[in-house]
Amino acid sequence: MPTAYWCVLIAATLPYVWTVIAKSGGNQRFDNRDPRAWLARQEAPRVVRANAAQLNAFEAFAPFAAGVVLAQLAAVDAGLVSLLAIAFVACRVLHGVFYVTGRATLRSLAWAGGFSCVLWLLAAAALRVGATGPA
Repeated sequence: MPTAYWCVLIAATLPYVWTVIAKSGGNQRFDNRDPRAWLARQEAPRVVRANAAQLNAFEAFAPFAAGVVLAQLAAVDAGLVSLLAIAFVACRVLHGVFYVTGRATLRSLAWAGGFSCVLWLLAAAALRVGATGPA
C-alpha cells in the first residue's frame, strides 16, 4: 500500500506543477498581490491551458484520494490499489501535458483513463465491503 500513498502525495502536488507553468508564461510579469485576477487577464493560450490544467488537477485529487483511502479501508488487494494509483498518476501527468500543449483529444483520453482508475478504486471498495461486510 505504500506505493498508493506515494501516488496520493504526487497527485496532491501535481496541480502546483501546472500552476508554476501558468504563472511563468504570461505576457505581463506575474502579480502575486492578486494572482487570480492576473491569471484571469492572461490571453496566452499556454497560460490559459496551464491554469485550466491546474484547476482540473485540483478537482481530480479529492475523488482519487478518497478512492485510495476507501480501498485501503475495505482491504482491497494492495497490488490492485497500487496499480490503479500508478495508472491514475500517469494519466494525470499526461492529462496536464496534453492540456498545456493543446492536444484536446489526447487530453480527454488521459482524463477518461484517470477517471476510470478512480471509479475502479471506489467500486472495488464498495464490492469488497458488500461481499464481506465492513472491514
